[in-house]
Amino acid sequence: MLTAEPSSCDFLKKYDGIHAEPLWTVMEAMVPPHPNPKSVPHIWEYEKIRPALLEAGKEVGEYEAERRVLMLINPTMKAPYTTDTLYAGLQLINPGETAPAHRHRAFALRFIIEGQRGFTAVEGEKIYMEKGDVILTPPWTWHDHGHEGDDVMIWLDGLDLPIFQNIPVNFAESFEDRRYPSKEAENSALKFPWAPIQEALDSSDAEYATTIYRKPNGEPLSYIVGAEAERVNADKSSQTRRETCSRVVHIYAGQGQTEIVDMKGAKTVLKWKTNDTFAIPSWSWVTHHAASNGTAYLFSFNDKPLLENLKMYKAEYK
Repeated sequence: MLTAEPSSCDFLKKYDGIHAEPLWTVMEAMVPPHPNPKSVPHIWEYEKIRPALLEAGKEVGEYEAERRVLMLINPTMKAPYTTDTLYAGLQLINPGETAPAHRHRAFALRFIIEGQRGFTAVEGEKIYMEKGDVILTPPWTWHDHGHEGDDVMIWLDGLDLPIFQNIPVNFAESFEDRRYPSKEAENSALKFPWAPIQEALDSSDAEYATTIYRKPNGEPLSYIVGAEAERVNADKSSQTRRETCSRVVHIYAGQGQTEIVDMKGAKTVLKWKTNDTFAIPSWSWVTHHAASNGTAYLFSFNDKPLLENLKMYKAEYK
């Protein structure tokens, strides 16, 4: 893009109070030559953050916090940004507790990390949680969380909260009781167990495989947020790609590392293992490498559906 010669804007000082600024001095920043995310690659190691979450479970009672969550905040940004467009947090609920019923305009998904007999109740469907499940909370649906097991439940929350920092239409409403009336739902369309996802991944003979989470009607999980699972065989690598969407990646199983190269050529290497979570900014070249000691399985959520709806999604491979 052509840029104008530097010029003085001192003449504008005499127009005090017009609340206008010259575009020509910031044209490249307003219309950059490539996607320009503010977030950076970052990993949250589970073995380091889990003790803090457990202590929160002891120090913060269920009536002190509507949701007992440690937000995963990108180092270059503030809450609620895990990436420029995605929010992630680790939520804990103790046995016998209730996270009270509410509803909000934002979409949410939960990826279950550990525990048994916890549940999410969504619009009357009581959905029990198991490791690897993805459970959806569509916008403006009443939902609460409970726990009938003997140990803590921990899951990864994924929401589109950053979008609402610039489109300020998200708000919440609390239900009149702590729990919304519900009955157990054995085959809810809001629950995506891990087993069929891994079966789909393992049905391929390729060294690397991927599958996209879709609702029963074939559509993405929401208009804004989508999800994907990947398999990388031991000592092998994924296809290298970059996308206009960003991603939050959670390691379901395995060890390895991910190379992330931004548009300026700066490389970041994130070494990961089971239950770690990391952020991938948009338009970075990404390659996953599994360690030699076993197959790696990765879950991620992204803002690809939003960009596809806006005709702004683009991917490149090499």
